[in-house]
Amino acid sequence: MTLAILFSLTLTLEVPAETVAQTTRKWGLIRPWSLNCSLPPDRNKGTVLAYLASGGRVVHRRNFGDTTDESEVVSAEVSTDGTLNLRVFFPSLKQTREYGLIMQPDGTMRALYNRNEKREYTIRDGKFVANGNPTPPQHKCNNAQSAFNK
Repeated sequence: MTLAILFSLTLTLEVPAETVAQTTRKWGLIRPWSLNCSLPPDRNKGTVLAYLASGGRVVHRRNFGDTTDESEVVSAEVSTDGTLNLRVFFPSLKQTREYGLIMQPDGTMRALYNRNEKREYTIRDGKFVANGNPTPPQHKCNNAQSAFNK
């Protein structure tokens, strides 16, 4: 019995966990996203959210046109229903936010939830808490379309 337990512990220890970068790449997150990729970056429909991988780390970069910021994705896991669950530390907000994204059949993604560490939601069940409207789809942008560096 002891030998069986030691053998199963050895197998468990030999399987390395995926890095944040591996998880997000497999899911399809690594790229720029926007409500409308043809618009220049702005605070409305042109906001560009880019997820960039380097080594095992992922950076979440937001471009609002007049300002940008970068935050580290500290964890990423995919639920059995396909939801990508992220924890992102936002230095500008001095907080870690948790949010879930779902990839839709047409290749767009939507936010299912977004909450702070106190579990106060801004998005819940795919709807904005403030007004009950569904979250809009984010479209994959290529680097030329996203105008991220403009």
